[in-house]
Amino acid sequence: MGNVNKTNSKELKGLYVEVSNNGDKTKNLEYALKKLKRMIKDDNLLVTVYEKSFFTKPSAKRRVEKAKSYARMKSVNRKNNK
Repeated sequence: MGNVNKTNSKELKGLYVEVSNNGDKTKNLEYALKKLKRMIKDDNLLVTVYEKSFFTKPSAKRRVEKAKSYARMKSVNRKNNK
């Protein structure tokens, strides 16, 4: 692996979309917005932001995860029994 000069390289964090400035500007921008919205949806970013907007007790988190686990097991058992 080659040497990388991190002082000169600009690291981007999070989700981003590069917009090119050639051709029809509105189409490029619309495409970039569409791509960014798809990335946000696929990454469940809005769900994470909503969950972090208020405090949830650890016991409540465990309760929710346990309920999700039971629901998954129930679903798998229903599919296997058919």
